[in-house]
Amino acid sequence: MATFTIIIPFYQREDGILRRALASVFAQSFQDFDVIVVDDQSPYPAEDELNPLVEEQRSRIAVVKQANAGPGGARNTGLDNVPAATRFAAFLDSDDLWTHEHLQNAYDALQRFDADCYWASIHGGEEFDYHFSIADLEASEKAVRLCEHPLLLEIPDIASVMLKNWAFLHMSCMVIGRPLIEKVRFDAALRLAAEDVLFFCDCMLAARRVLLCVEPGALRGEGINIFHGVDNDSPQFLKQQFITWMALDRLESRFSKRPVEIETIKAYKNRARKQALWSQARLVRRRRLPDFQMLARWAWRDPALFASALQIAGGKLSK
Repeated sequence: MATFTIIIPFYQREDGILRRALASVFAQSFQDFDVIVVDDQSPYPAEDELNPLVEEQRSRIAVVKQANAGPGGARNTGLDNVPAATRFAAFLDSDDLWTHEHLQNAYDALQRFDADCYWASIHGGEEFDYHFSIADLEASEKAVRLCEHPLLLEIPDIASVMLKNWAFLHMSCMVIGRPLIEKVRFDAALRLAAEDVLFFCDCMLAARRVLLCVEPGALRGEGINIFHGVDNDSPQFLKQQFITWMALDRLESRFSKRPVEIETIKAYKNRARKQALWSQARLVRRRRLPDFQMLARWAWRDPALFASALQIAGGKLSK
């Protein structure tokens, strides 16, 4: 069996996006891998993308079709189908591209330092300028240099560091070892936001050792991005913020005995509430009805939403 199994969730509407990602996979300097493509009821079928591939490449790809379950559900299906002899699972979004040495750098690092969780940096276009390099963490955190070429860092209590700003992490730059393949899964209910952040945290907390590579492992692509396809005025925005709050609520349970981290998470939850309520206030200003059903669902789970609404209303009245 292969050293790596590459998991690619697939949901796209254009021809060629998956083949472009796969071209970066087959161009890797480290070639001991197989591929699982999870067709998440994509409007453009994965099989149509793979038909033009040469047989040697096609024979290394397994396609698993399923009813649409969102990115977390698709990745869970991929993890559930990783062969028992596979040592590492590497994630790649179908619209992203790997750099030539990504798998080799991951393999060398995980082997040398007996680790089971790894991230490289990511490069992206202007749309993703909020991402920052792992190298930037050296300036703000107590990072230990493990290796210079490529530069590998280890940061004590990385899960706590992640809570400050997780924009240095990306799915397409992540590799996990056998212990995490077997026991960590995505929360598939978080379909519009933050399923990756919760998975990152769970892997960090469960891993023997987490390694960070300064070298870029992937380049951001230009296909369908569910999270960024929802703006403040989208009908889905309120639901996205509710799901973000749900993810943060789950995240809070991971740090139940750590008051500093709890306060950070509570601040994020409060921001999600306020952003959601402001979006509904904008609807009212445009003489449109708020989504009362979603607001009621949120308030039932989170009574603090009422306090946030009163706070915002009080601020408007004072003006």
